[in-house]
Amino acid sequence: MGNVKICLIGAGRIGAVHAISVTSDSNATLHSVVDSHRGSAERIAKKYNAITLTLDQALNNNEIEAFIIASSTATHADLIEKCAQVGKPVFCEKPIDLSLERALSCAKAVKESGIVCMLGFNRRFDPHMASLKSQVDAKIIGSIQSLLITSHDPEPPSMEYIASSGGLFHDMMIHDFDMACWILNDTPISIYVAANAANDDIANQGDVDTASVILNMNGGAIVTIINGRQATFGYDQRVEAFGETGMLQVKNALEDNVVLSNSMGINQAKSKHFFLERYEKAFRNELLHFIKSLQSGTKPSVDISDGVLALKIAEAAKQSLQSGNSVNL
Repeated sequence: MGNVKICLIGAGRIGAVHAISVTSDSNATLHSVVDSHRGSAERIAKKYNAITLTLDQALNNNEIEAFIIASSTATHADLIEKCAQVGKPVFCEKPIDLSLERALSCAKAVKESGIVCMLGFNRRFDPHMASLKSQVDAKIIGSIQSLLITSHDPEPPSMEYIASSGGLFHDMMIHDFDMACWILNDTPISIYVAANAANDDIANQGDVDTASVILNMNGGAIVTIINGRQATFGYDQRVEAFGETGMLQVKNALEDNVVLSNSMGINQAKSKHFFLERYEKAFRNELLHFIKSLQSGTKPSVDISDGVLALKIAEAAKQSLQSGNSVNL
């Protein structure tokens, strides 16, 4: 596959980020943009010299060689299956669906079609997280005994978003479930959740905004995941792996790395504001990986099965919270 002609489905905030990544790669071209909101599609298409198409036109267009799905979660499974039907490779944002049953049927359709379907777990492609993972794999600190993943958003999203998000475990912590399995190259045997909602509006939506999760992994490691919807100092993204002979850490990425020390104390910048700033390189790297995999004919390092696994853990987390008990996977 030469210069890959890609169609972007979904011209919102994350779609715009993916358009930048595609057009920055000399091996790819943004061929077309699809969005039910015509104006949004036209804005991105005009910026990158692409065309706008309806979904049916895009699926039947022989020039298009691959699709990026960056539309709302509720559309993901249907769109993946449509790509499978026309035999075109697809990169899709997480999650596959909010329903595990629906995600499993979608994964089955992908497997039967044989198409490449890469899932957007972008944190795997962050240079800092990737470096920690490679050092864990190289046994720099021996076998891992415990893994701590901390993730706090800078502020709660809108209540409209909360209502359609599927909840903290399916929307936010799903990234951390994937990170735990990826870093340790392992899967959990059980999960226990403690969570509540400090924000009354979020509580009224039946969701939580503060959660701690313990995963017992098959290999013996214990994973602790801490999530929250508000951190006044910016986007809080930290990982700590503790092993037999030492510890590996990824600390927060700050707005700048200047430290002021004087008689008043020691002062430094806040964490980067949110995911678009913190994971800018990760979003670019994951798309480059997808494009490279198409050109080389190799399987991407993260696929739909990883999305199914993360969703299974999210479902178990919800069950644990509702029952107050540990849930076996």
